[in-house]
Amino acid sequence: MPKYVYDFTEGNKDLKDLLGGKGANLAEMTNLGLPVPPGFTITTEACRRFLTDGALPGGLEEEISRHLAALEEKMGRRLGQADDPLLVSVRSGAKFSMPGMMETVLNIGLNDESVRGLAKQAGGNERFAWDSYRRLIQMFGKTVQGIDGELFDEALEELKNGRSDLDLETEDLQRLVETYKGIVREQTGSDFPADPHRQMLMAITAVFESWNAPRAVLYRRQERIPADLGTAVNVCTMVFGNCGMDSGTGVAFTRDPGSGHQGIYGDYLQNAQGEDVVAGIRNTLPLQELERIDKRSYDELLQIMEKLENHYRDLCDIEFTIEGGKLWMLQTRVGKRTAAAAFRIAVQLVDQGLIGIDEAVTRVTGDQLAQLMFPRFDGGAEKKKIAKGMNASPGAAVGKAVFTAERAVELAAQGEAVILVRRETNPDDLAGMIAARGILTSRGGKTSHAAVVARGMGKTCVCGAEELEVSTKERRFTAPGGLVVSEGDVISIDGSTGEVFLGEVPVVASPVVEYFEGAPVGDDELVAAVDRIMTHADARRRLAVRANADNAEDASRARRFGAQGIGLCRTEHMFLGDRRQLVEDLVLAAGDDERERALAALEPLQRADFTELFRAMDGLPVTIRLIDPPLHEFLPDYTELSVRVALAGDRAEAKDVKLLAAVKRLHEQNPMLGLRGVRLGLVIPGLFAMQVRAIAEAARAVPGTRAEIMIPLVGAVQELECVREEAVRILAETGVEALVGTMIEVPRAALTAGQIAEAAEFFSFGTNDLTQMTWGFSRDDVEAAFFSRYLDLGVFGVSPFETLDRDGVGRLVRIAAEEGRRTRPDLKLGICGEHGGDPDSIHFCHEVGLDYVSCSPFRVPVARLEAARAALAGGGSDTR
Repeated sequence: MPKYVYDFTEGNKDLKDLLGGKGANLAEMTNLGLPVPPGFTITTEACRRFLTDGALPGGLEEEISRHLAALEEKMGRRLGQADDPLLVSVRSGAKFSMPGMMETVLNIGLNDESVRGLAKQAGGNERFAWDSYRRLIQMFGKTVQGIDGELFDEALEELKNGRSDLDLETEDLQRLVETYKGIVREQTGSDFPADPHRQMLMAITAVFESWNAPRAVLYRRQERIPADLGTAVNVCTMVFGNCGMDSGTGVAFTRDPGSGHQGIYGDYLQNAQGEDVVAGIRNTLPLQELERIDKRSYDELLQIMEKLENHYRDLCDIEFTIEGGKLWMLQTRVGKRTAAAAFRIAVQLVDQGLIGIDEAVTRVTGDQLAQLMFPRFDGGAEKKKIAKGMNASPGAAVGKAVFTAERAVELAAQGEAVILVRRETNPDDLAGMIAARGILTSRGGKTSHAAVVARGMGKTCVCGAEELEVSTKERRFTAPGGLVVSEGDVISIDGSTGEVFLGEVPVVASPVVEYFEGAPVGDDELVAAVDRIMTHADARRRLAVRANADNAEDASRARRFGAQGIGLCRTEHMFLGDRRQLVEDLVLAAGDDERERALAALEPLQRADFTELFRAMDGLPVTIRLIDPPLHEFLPDYTELSVRVALAGDRAEAKDVKLLAAVKRLHEQNPMLGLRGVRLGLVIPGLFAMQVRAIAEAARAVPGTRAEIMIPLVGAVQELECVREEAVRILAETGVEALVGTMIEVPRAALTAGQIAEAAEFFSFGTNDLTQMTWGFSRDDVEAAFFSRYLDLGVFGVSPFETLDRDGVGRLVRIAAEEGRRTRPDLKLGICGEHGGDPDSIHFCHEVGLDYVSCSPFRVPVARLEAARAALAGGGSDTR
């Protein structure tokens, strides 16, 4: 029988797959001799069995009972014992941190008898005991029994009647317990379960079930966490931060998760339990205040923080409780951080000798680098500041104020930029937080739910703007001076300073973008960290990084951003605007003479285009895809033309009648699968020859040019051979050397790559079309139609147009790469679809042995970093 339960003394930090992050780290802290309340962890394997079978695995209850009995013997108390109760918490803990997304229940073991025993245990502190009891019923009712949490919140607010929760007396809390029990009875049809063992098993089951709760599913999708991991469950002896002003609870970071700066960062709340801090229910005190309140615990906490950071060699996020002056550690994990903090901390740890520079590169991501490249507010612009809170997660966000998650999702779906404004957020707000450009709360600090989740997602966030009176019901907030901001009014929030402005504040380029544009590093600490990471990344990556660029301006920017060539120049983009008519004339030409005139008009324009592009790239390779237009983009609209001719009747112009006949002849029901790519070049004599001649003459005019001619949409080697023969002849006539290859974007091309490589000197994978053709759907037509449903159902973990589908499209890429190189060992391989700028897809490209990825100019730095991370993921030396 498998082992499903591990005591905290049995695990370690390397068992996250089995024990989850929380359980593995509780075990690690226990092994380090830190003050951790005793307990045990139920494995992720038990959760997976539960989710598959719909019931707790056989033998699990007996195994839990054995570990509980051992815990009771160690503590000298039994769970829920009437005169001297042992109480436990039941907390989720997946391999990857999912803050607030799954369930936690505290104070399990309390009932009408043991609550009095708890008061006696606490030296007659009845208020503390009844406060703990009402918390159990409230948490258990909401998370285990599925009761609307608002019912409990409303009852509490009514009882408080404007008072603080600390002002409630014992009698108030006793009445609240009876009210809460009445809510449970009314909502469930039965009494609150008094049996402590039943409470614990119900809570464990609820934690397992919460793995598939909508907010957890949404968070996993956002963070790309696999859906089949499951969560562990941690059963831990309760320690109490709510038993008086000499007790409390807090969250600490070993460095600032917002900026990365070293120092003391965190929040503390006296006479409270853990959920009070992250929920932002009461405004917290800065962690430094703990030195004044309880210096002994403060000094011990600082020693533990230093020990944990040195042990984990990273920023640590710590949860702790102080019970009557005794410090207890409840959790540690490698902390979530902003993009700026990630780069600063990585370099700091190198300088401290805790990690090597290779590891520093793996500690930051391309997505974080992209966040640093977002614009920031213009410091010189006129701004109307209306409030200031805590700078919880940096960035510049502008949008319409909205006050519910549902409204944020609704407006964002309509293309509106929104700022989600709440008193405090909770896990149910996740969908709105994802949809919003930024998050603003009037309560909570840097460790509140809003701050932690926003940092993890890279969202701009300002927390604890106490000057604002937020009314969710009236959908507005009131700023100092009586200024009212209603839903739909535009506000701007600065997550770097915590400032809130009325109206739209202009933005300017970030210093990181200015650095990539060529500005000196200077004294900017963040830019210096980026420079150091990127310099080493370029030395470690194997994949080259090119850019998709169709003009000299984009090509020049790509070079400044570090591109090593052009991987895709889409020549059809050169024929838009005024030139569209020339292509229309070519396609509709009635005979050889008309076609030759159209080609003669196009050739000098193309030659000039390519000359500018080659000059901009100054000897770097440039891959030019011959024209690949879906035909309908270069023809008059068939319906509009038909209506115009029909309405004119006998008065219709001869030109329009002739044009209609030609368009009707060429009209296609599915243009994306019609006369385009290599097919168009073969059907219209001279078209590809004109482009090849323009490329050759431009290359001859710009010494050092390394041109690569790419034939699009090839499905059979015979198609490529026809075009290649003509291209090679023209290149020979002009005395220019250039590679001739093809874009692999048709499944048949991938499956016959060995044949195609006989005529191709390079492959470039066009994964946009390859994805469409492999899946059999059009991106433009189906993303809005059913992708969200497919994501909900788990058909997709992520859109296949966003990240390469490794099992399907990826397998075709792998087959084509292997069979192509078997035919031609020196075959150059690249990717030029949008996946070329996606981090996960870049790692796949490295794995299958491609030579380069090509992406938009703005994504070039991201691709450079991810290419290095992919290389380092395969192992290698660590340069200290």
